[in-house]
Amino acid sequence: MKKHAIIPIFISHRGCPHQCVFCNQKAITARDGDVSVEDARNTIEQWLTTLEGKGMELEISFFGGSFTGIPIEEQTAFLKLAKEYKDSGRVDKIHCSTRPDYISAEILDNLKKYGMDVIELGVQSFDQDVLDKSRRGHSVKDVEDACALIRKYGFTLGIQLMIGLPGDSYESCMYSAQKAIEMKPEIARLYPTVVIDRTPLADMYERGEYIPPSEEEIVRRTKDMYKALTLAGINVIRIGLKSNELIKGDTYHPAIGQVVKASAARDLIEEEIGSLIQSDPELRCIEILAPASLFDFAVGHGASNRKYFEEKYPSLRFRFRKDDEIESICVRKGE
Repeated sequence: MKKHAIIPIFISHRGCPHQCVFCNQKAITARDGDVSVEDARNTIEQWLTTLEGKGMELEISFFGGSFTGIPIEEQTAFLKLAKEYKDSGRVDKIHCSTRPDYISAEILDNLKKYGMDVIELGVQSFDQDVLDKSRRGHSVKDVEDACALIRKYGFTLGIQLMIGLPGDSYESCMYSAQKAIEMKPEIARLYPTVVIDRTPLADMYERGEYIPPSEEEIVRRTKDMYKALTLAGINVIRIGLKSNELIKGDTYHPAIGQVVKASAARDLIEEEIGSLIQSDPELRCIEILAPASLFDFAVGHGASNRKYFEEKYPSLRFRFRKDDEIESICVRKGE
């Protein structure tokens, strides 16, 4: 499979009249001011100088706002630029993120005309109470209708969900994961909520009106959502916001994705260890194999899984080994 690389065009807060409690797109993307088509061209060319000719699948992605909410003329100008690169063969796909209530037949007709491939929806939650408390300004039905229309048009559908929003719980997060599965997206992103400066959520946090879940609880919710989505065949392409000097504080964990995936790997490994011990009570050595791409998750963030198993099963020896002949983590009796 070809390696994949994204050329990001950040259109901060463009096309969105809403102020969701958690959102400050300029802080998230570390960019201020409007982006012109010429700015976008310069960004694409800059990225292509390092990415082109390396055999990767390249994708121009419009992030940072609600792309389909900006005036159709502006959308079209950006789309024409992206299509120029796609038609020339210099990039392979075009991708955008937007809100569920900014999807219509007219909008999708225009996106289809200019070669859009992937549409990601910032869904955040399928719990209407959570959406209302987060001031999203759209309904669950808007989400369902948008997903159905995007799939009808043949676009690749992506869904973004947030964990730890005001009013949510483990149960509502798992409900959102199940509802997302019903929408049949090809890709998903999971974003634990981060309190960002100059947002309504930051004010709520300072006043004690918003108390974020503990890190342990965030990992539990995100891990179980990740496992459910992955089991359903959905590619979870990101967990957590990228590190950024403007995002700080005790609600942000820069390695949350590694922690969540390591925790999911621990569950899998522990289940297999239990089966091995049950079949052989005299077992003394366990070998845990993983391809290079999954090895760090098997060992755990900061070797947390290795330490966990060695402390929980002191009578057993554990060997972790890379093996690129296999596709997933494998647990077996060691010699």
